[in-house]
Amino acid sequence: MKVKLETVDRFERDVRLRLPFRFGVITVTESIHAIIRVRIALQDGRISEGVAAEALGAKWFEKSPAFTDAQNLDQLRQALDVAIEHYTARGFDTPFGLFANTYRQQHARGAELGLNPLVASYGPALLDRAILDALGKATGQSFARMIAGNVPGIAATDLTPDVEDDQLQPFLKGLKPGETIDLRHTVGLVDPLTTAERPASERVNDGLPETLEEVVSYYRGRYYKLKVGGDIAADLDRLSRIAAVLDAGAGDYRVTFDGNEQYDDVEGIVELWRKVEETPNLRRMVEATLFIEQPIKRAAALSRPVTALARYRPVIVDESDGELSTFPTALSLGYSGVSSKNCKGFYKSILNASRVARLNAEAGSARYFMSAEDLTTGPGTSVQQDLALVSLLGLTHVERNAHHFIDGMSGVPEGEQNAFVAAHSALYEKLPGKPARLRARGGKIALGSLGCPGFAVGVDLDFKSMRPMPAAPRERLKAST
Repeated sequence: MKVKLETVDRFERDVRLRLPFRFGVITVTESIHAIIRVRIALQDGRISEGVAAEALGAKWFEKSPAFTDAQNLDQLRQALDVAIEHYTARGFDTPFGLFANTYRQQHARGAELGLNPLVASYGPALLDRAILDALGKATGQSFARMIAGNVPGIAATDLTPDVEDDQLQPFLKGLKPGETIDLRHTVGLVDPLTTAERPASERVNDGLPETLEEVVSYYRGRYYKLKVGGDIAADLDRLSRIAAVLDAGAGDYRVTFDGNEQYDDVEGIVELWRKVEETPNLRRMVEATLFIEQPIKRAAALSRPVTALARYRPVIVDESDGELSTFPTALSLGYSGVSSKNCKGFYKSILNASRVARLNAEAGSARYFMSAEDLTTGPGTSVQQDLALVSLLGLTHVERNAHHFIDGMSGVPEGEQNAFVAAHSALYEKLPGKPARLRARGGKIALGSLGCPGFAVGVDLDFKSMRPMPAAPRERLKAST
């Protein structure tokens, strides 16, 4: 089915975090969410609108200190502007065709603007979701039904020479969404772990947990993602204190390690892991570790094999996953997994998931895998679209942390909050005097309501309460150093 992108309205909302969060080189206390509304035309003359939302984050896609935080946001806006130009110029095409047939142009123009591949992918990632949301509304089909029926026209192309249609099409047809998914709570580098680390003078006292101890008892989840910072002694000390909390209260827990590009080379992270294994009070955590998320800085992550680390635990590629060809390259270097993130594009996730299925079928075992990583998905449009994707791909747990660092839909008009709660009553709760919040008790998130027409939103957003997205610079941004 072919569609034409006619218009795109771009908006933003400010978001204030209830707790500071540090990842990589930045500690975040506030953020911005980008929201877009597209208008598409179908070949039979029908018109439909769809939406998508994603965080605008500094030092997220582009980590170089040479750019200011404000420049980082403008780079993401540039990526969106470039994608809009390419998609609208394309005319009628399948939804997947709009993505695939402008992919090289997008990355080429991104390079001219100094945008790394991950930044360049941000624009199409938003557009693709909003376009499919509009198409689903027009045809009365859910995201899961559209993908299983291949309504977007997903096909093997020369962009992915290792993917063949005779394997891809049955893979799509066999996809089915889950009813629930487990929450994987991220423990940031400055998160308080115990009540003693959160004095009364610093407490938010909004009814939500503020320390890891409280998270464990409040959500009762099984899965945890642990950030490490690149200093082995400091990492060992913090991991030991985290282990004390999890060992005491989290039952049969599982963890993943996230290096967040903090180590210069594989030798550094191997040394950390060996010392982790040698530390007696980390024995249970070692046994509970599922995999290690890209610990090596982006510039070096795909320059040398990671087999020395992969001997201990599977390693996934994440921040270096900027292009459709990245996962096969990573596999040749000893990585066995790749992350799914809606901000990198849901077509990439689907294609990578089909690669995983083929590789495992050939290996005769579940050696290769995909993980669900994305803590910046705010409640409402963003989190629902990401949950719909990872659930359909068969993933059983997902990094989900915006509900912890942001107090639900605070900052969103009451009417829009009520609309989300009404449409997704098993996904959100709204207590008197409090904003709508994600339900995640028992460590599980209910997904049944995401089968609504469109891409898992099912609610009319209050665009009048948003501000227009500022125009992005047309020229390449100058680094400060």
